[in-house]
Amino acid sequence: MNKQSGRAPGGLRLDACTRIAQRGGPALLRRSPSRPFDTPLDTTRAAPVEPGAVPDGLARASFAAGCFWGVEDFFRAVDGVVDVMVGYEGGETLAPTYEQVCSGHTGHAETVLVTYDPRRVEYATLLEAFFRHHDPTTPNRQGPDIGTQYRSVVFAHDDEQLRQATEALDAYQARFRRPIVTEVVRAATFWPAEAYHQGFTARTGRGSCHVANW
Repeated sequence: MNKQSGRAPGGLRLDACTRIAQRGGPALLRRSPSRPFDTPLDTTRAAPVEPGAVPDGLARASFAAGCFWGVEDFFRAVDGVVDVMVGYEGGETLAPTYEQVCSGHTGHAETVLVTYDPRRVEYATLLEAFFRHHDPTTPNRQGPDIGTQYRSVVFAHDDEQLRQATEALDAYQARFRRPIVTEVVRAATFWPAEAYHQGFTARTGRGSCHVANW
C-alpha cells in the first residue's frame, strides 16, 4: 500500500499517517468503494489486551511490520490463525489514538495481535510469515511509509517466543543483503486500534501492500 502522496519541506516524504495528523484526523480516511465520503468513521475500540491474556487452548503473538492493514491481511491467510487484531504496542502513552501514534510522539508501533491454535500452527511459522512479508532491514520505514510507528518489531509473549524470535534474527539474515534491524522485545499492553482499521483490507480491497520476499 502506498500511503504517501506528498512531501514535506526539504523533500522528506509524508505518509498518510502524518498528513492525517496534520490535517484533521481520520476524516481523511473516509474514502472507500463502499462508503460515502461524509459517512462518520467508527472510532470505537476494544479493551486493551495484556500479554498474559490468552484464550483457553490458544496462544498469542504480536508483530509490527509496517502498515498494519497489510500485516493483518497476510497473517489472516496463515492456516491455524484464528483471529488478528490491529492496534498499537511498544509505547508510553495510555490508550493512544491513531492520530497520536502517527505523530511519532507516543513511541508505539502499528502492531497486529495474532491469536492462533498451537496445535495447528507453530510460532516458527508465524515468524517465517513475518520475515517473508516485510523488509526487516529498514529502520523506521516500510517502503514509502516513514516513521517510528512503522518499525520492525517482534513482541515476545513468553520466554520461548523470545528465544525463537532472537534466534530467527540470525536464521533469516542470509535472506537479506542488508543487516536485519528488527527489535525483539517483551510484549506490553496491546491497545486495539479504532474499529474502522479492523479488517480494513477485507472490507475495502485496499491496503494489501506486503509482497512476499521469497
